[in-house]
Amino acid sequence: MNFELTEDQIMIKESAMDFAENEIAPSSVQRDKDAEFPADIVKKMGELGFMGMMVSPEYGGAGLDTISYVLAMIEISKVDASVGVIMSVNNSLVCYGLEKYGSDHIKQKYLIPLAKGEKLGAFALSEPEAGSDATKQKTTADKDHKHYVINGIKNWITNGISADYTLVMATTDKVKAHKGISTFIVEKGTQGFGHGVKEDKLGIRSSDTCSLTFENCRVPSENMVWDEGRGFNFAMNTLNGGRIGIAAQAIGVAEASLDASVKYAKERKAFGQTISNFQAIQFKLSDMAVKIDAAKMLTFKAAALKDAGKPYYKEAAMAKLYASKISVECALEAIQIHGGYGYVREYLVERYLRDSKITEIYEGTSEIQKMVIARALLDQK
Repeated sequence: MNFELTEDQIMIKESAMDFAENEIAPSSVQRDKDAEFPADIVKKMGELGFMGMMVSPEYGGAGLDTISYVLAMIEISKVDASVGVIMSVNNSLVCYGLEKYGSDHIKQKYLIPLAKGEKLGAFALSEPEAGSDATKQKTTADKDHKHYVINGIKNWITNGISADYTLVMATTDKVKAHKGISTFIVEKGTQGFGHGVKEDKLGIRSSDTCSLTFENCRVPSENMVWDEGRGFNFAMNTLNGGRIGIAAQAIGVAEASLDASVKYAKERKAFGQTISNFQAIQFKLSDMAVKIDAAKMLTFKAAALKDAGKPYYKEAAMAKLYASKISVECALEAIQIHGGYGYVREYLVERYLRDSKITEIYEGTSEIQKMVIARALLDQK
């Protein structure tokens, strides 16, 4: 077992850190206030290879391993979790699924521009009545000669407004239940495809989240990803990798909380000395550091298993479950350490709390992660 990063991995981490500090940080506070999508930043990330990190160079990607992706996600999310989730969805849910399951036509037409960052992707699985229970898809896709006609509504779609291409899960055979769900690529501007208003969210406000509507939306049959009836499998397999990305996002926010707390503790004075001298503060800082390292180990393990081509769904669920939990805990402790200052926008820690909470909800709630982990344990022979 080797805990040392390779030279390439160190370079990726430093590159992401530099980009986050110089390109993302200056506008992060204002974008959070205004709920402004970071279009220019996303474009620059694409040019640097951050939007298709694990995609083969054959399809326009950087051809990097999952460990490198996790390192970059942590550094980006440490500065702005909104940018982190935009990056995560495009890498983990869209590019990964298309490269693994897409036809040659799909890879050439859609994956290459997505991996290069020339286009942006979204992943549409959740519905008003199908959140944690994704088998209850009411969006339908009916075959009509060389097209499928999609009707329905999708909810809580990250990148929903800004995405050029959206992966849509829809029922093609109601009789077969979850085995009758298929996946399609729908292009922005397709007739019958629209979106609702941008959600006014608690956190990750700079990313756009909205509902999507489909009214007799005609999609070419060749835009089906994988085989008919494999859409649920596609979604679940893709979400396994997505959970590694969200775990990394959560770790980034937790690290930001710790860094801010250490800095403040060394500056803030009370009773004639800096509060960093107080054991109560030291214990909080040490607890945060231990939790963050534990979350990293879980996440790196899941990433390493994925890179090795071994089963990793249980480990990905464990990483997301724990990393999201400690992200919220670290943000809360950061506010406590900052006292009243932690409760106002002038100090960033209040944003860390708002941004951290969503990591316990999207791409499978913490309760769903526990179910995944328990099933894996019970299925062991």
